Amino acid sequence: MPINYKRVPAIDKCFSILELITEKKRPLGFTEIVRELDLNKSTVFNILHTLNNIGVLEKRSDGLFYPGIKLFTLGNAASVGSDLIQTVHPFLENINREHKLSSFFGILSGNDVIIIDKADRAQKIKISSEIGMKISVFAGVAGKVLLSQLPDDQIGEILHKNSIKKYTQKTITDKSLFKKEILKVRETGIAWDMEEYIEGLIAAAVPVITNREDLQAAIWTVGLKQEFKNNAKKGVSEFLLKTADEINCRFSMIN
Repeated sequence: MPINYKRVPAIDKCFSILELITEKKRPLGFTEIVRELDLNKSTVFNILHTLNNIGVLEKRSDGLFYPGIKLFTLGNAASVGSDLIQTVHPFLENINREHKLSSFFGILSGNDVIIIDKADRAQKIKISSEIGMKISVFAGVAGKVLLSQLPDDQIGEILHKNSIKKYTQKTITDKSLFKKEILKVRETGIAWDMEEYIEGLIAAAVPVITNREDLQAAIWTVGLKQEFKNNAKKGVSEFLLKTADEINCRFSMIN
C-alpha cells in the first residue's frame, strides 16, 4: 500500500545540485549551476551556501563549489567496501601490525588533507586522528606527498597564496625550502616529518597513485621519536616504499 506523504521540492533541488557537481567531476560556480539546472537564482544561492555551511560542499576562493568532507564521509559510511578504501585498508593494517605505528590514508581537498581511513590499534601508545579530520597541507607529512602529485604551476600558486604556520621549532616555514621538500618526494618516493608538526612525533608518507587526475592520495605512518631510533627509520622507509608499489600496482590493474 503506497505511503501518503508530501514530497519536499527543496530536497529534490538540493540533490539535483549535488548530482550535477559530482557528475561534472570539477568545481562549479553559481551561474553555471543555475544555467544547467534552470533553477531560481535565489533558491540555488541559498542551497549552495547552506550546504557549504554544514560542510557538504566546500567553496574555493574563486567562488566555485566542490564536494566537501561531510559528503565524502557520508558516502564512505554508505559504502565501506568502495574500491579505494577496500584496496588500501589491508595495507594500513599491515603497517600498523608490523611496525606498531599508527597508519593513515588521506586525500587532497583544496588546501587540506582529509583522513579517509586509518589503522591504529596495534601499538602501546595510541597516536590517532579521526576519519574525516581535515589537516592543512602545510601541517605534517601528508601534505608534502599530496602536493608533489600536482603540476609545478599549481604547487607554486598554492605556496604563493598561503602562509605556512609555525607549529614547532622545526617547522619549515620558508616556502622555497618547503617546495624543495615537495619536489624531493618525486625523486625519493617518500616524505618525512621530523617533529615539524608536533614535537616528539616523526612521520613518513608515500604517494598512492590512483590514476585519477582529480584525486591525489597518500598513506602515512606516525610514531614517537624514540620509535625511529637505530635502524627503525630505514625499516619503515623500505616497508612504506614497498607498500606503495604494491598499492599502486593494484590501482593500475583496476584502471
